[in-house]
Amino acid sequence: MDIITGNAGWIEVICGPMFSGKSEELIRRLRRAMIARKRVAVFKPVIDDRYSAEEIVSHGDLRMQSQVIHDAGEMLERIDWRAEVVGVDEANFMGPSLVEVAGRLADSGKQVIIAGLDTDYLGRPFAPIPDLLAQAESITKTLAVCVRCGNPAKHTQRLRGSDELIVVGAKDMYEARCRRCFEPGIPKQQEIDFVKARRREP
Repeated sequence: MDIITGNAGWIEVICGPMFSGKSEELIRRLRRAMIARKRVAVFKPVIDDRYSAEEIVSHGDLRMQSQVIHDAGEMLERIDWRAEVVGVDEANFMGPSLVEVAGRLADSGKQVIIAGLDTDYLGRPFAPIPDLLAQAESITKTLAVCVRCGNPAKHTQRLRGSDELIVVGAKDMYEARCRRCFEPGIPKQQEIDFVKARRREP
């Protein structure tokens, strides 16, 4: 739901698992703001270069030009303060300082729209999204489709690789799963199958 108000700022959070349309919804809202002739500033973390170095890109290949930053504090240095709407994608890579930065932007009268994962590959709350949810005026929870059974999926399943918290990847490394099919961490059989497949490669 889009909020319509006067000059007061506010925070909107779009959260959910991978492949649930978070970036697509963020781009939709930012494009609506542009159609309304509002000044829009868009940011993404430098770590997310899966599809483009300088664009927000949805898994459905919707694209929007963005500024690339190393941390949330850099937003305050690089933003054009005439901007009325601020979009942030992949907020789960921005760190805890994003909560304070988003609050400052909203307090200054800006509409702040933030998209990111709300849980990690172990199914735990993924900072800073939980704290942003507590500060937000509007929350949109997106769901994906479980690739195993077709039910609504709220989890991001890591299929292989490191046990580090932040590992950037796409369909080759992650899939959406429902509560029943989700396995916290990396499924052992999936990891074994991946290793066998790599060994068979020429």
